[in-house]
Amino acid sequence: MTAVVSTSCPDLKLIARGKVRDLYEVDEHSLLFVATDRISAFDVIMQNGITNKGKLLTEISVFWFSYLKDVLPNHLITADFEKMPAKVQQYRSQLEGRSMLVKKLRVLPIESIVRGYITGSAWSEYKKKGTVCDIALPAGMQESEAFPEPLWTPSTKAEIGDHDENIHPSKAAGIIGEKHASEMAKISVELYTKARNYAQEHGIIIADTKFEFGVDENDNLYLIDEVLTPDSSRFWPAATYKVGAGQDSFDKQYLRNYLESIGFDKSQGITLPEDIVTKTMAKYQEAYRLLTGKDAQL
Repeated sequence: MTAVVSTSCPDLKLIARGKVRDLYEVDEHSLLFVATDRISAFDVIMQNGITNKGKLLTEISVFWFSYLKDVLPNHLITADFEKMPAKVQQYRSQLEGRSMLVKKLRVLPIESIVRGYITGSAWSEYKKKGTVCDIALPAGMQESEAFPEPLWTPSTKAEIGDHDENIHPSKAAGIIGEKHASEMAKISVELYTKARNYAQEHGIIIADTKFEFGVDENDNLYLIDEVLTPDSSRFWPAATYKVGAGQDSFDKQYLRNYLESIGFDKSQGITLPEDIVTKTMAKYQEAYRLLTGKDAQL
């Protein structure tokens, strides 16, 4: 079985190809989100994919959309391929298991990041300035320590090949308006908190995550895109968590660590060795098993 790194569906209108997802218009009210097996790191897409990763990401997102729907409505119409329109089903070999039919909404151009623990770029900034996204924090924090309260640290949404830019929360209103910025800040923390508490009980620490939101014609907010996957979050094994050091992970931090170990120059993707592909997928599968209590149907 080979990785699906690109899809071709001539009877559907291609809207965009992201780092992982191909986005098609189905009709005037709905879109098709297709999770390919592409994988990116440092905002660069690798030359080969992780076989079945897109199917696993789709199953994880569907799980969380269901679990979090009482916090905020989401854009998912169905992920059941048999319930999708005929013009989608004709591409079954490419799309089955990795597609979500979703409501067409106006996407808000902010990456809504919630950080529960100090790690990654947040830790780097804190060591230099005592801040995260220019938010002042208590002195003496250690790497991987939990923040007193989850931090909302939005970023701008970059085009492929560019880097998202972290911004102070106060700047979000200038991009999406005060109403949506305040709603997004509040609901993002609520979503993260509910998911964090669930995951903790199932052996996973969600160190941080990224949400995306859209609005309908009545300006109502919806959770969209993917949600709480290993691509959009840092997942740590709770059993080995220890403050004061970097953590093992279930997410693509494993891939980032490999790339840094070989001096990856972050300018263009490379072909990943088979053992890195296999181990990366194994970590994603273990995260799914812990979260849902079952093995992914790939």
